[in-house]
Amino acid sequence: ADKTSLKPITNKKHTHLMMLMKSLFLTFLCVRTSAFTRQVSIRSFASLKAENPNKINTMIDLDSAKVVTMDELEAGKKKVYCRCWLSGTFPLCDGTHAKHNEATGDNVGPLIVSSPKN
Repeated sequence: ADKTSLKPITNKKHTHLMMLMKSLFLTFLCVRTSAFTRQVSIRSFASLKAENPNKINTMIDLDSAKVVTMDELEAGKKKVYCRCWLSGTFPLCDGTHAKHNEATGDNVGPLIVSSPKN
């Protein structure tokens, strides 16, 4: 995964990309919430999950009211984003979802975003 610094999006051409990412995240959020409700997902953060079994995020920026990440993608580049909330390099994927999937039978994977070359 590309580990370049995250910057606020200021270019209007990235608006469509951000809308797509938000839409995908909201879809993912609904699926993950459903999975937690059915108690399909097992995590090593049992104490946090015991406090609120419907909570998806059990380790990223927990003191914030909402975790929000904005990123800019350079032309011709791609980035791989975490959708399991377990990555040690969040918001970028580090492949941790593979262990989660093996332990739980889940099928979560990363969001891969690419930008065409100019």
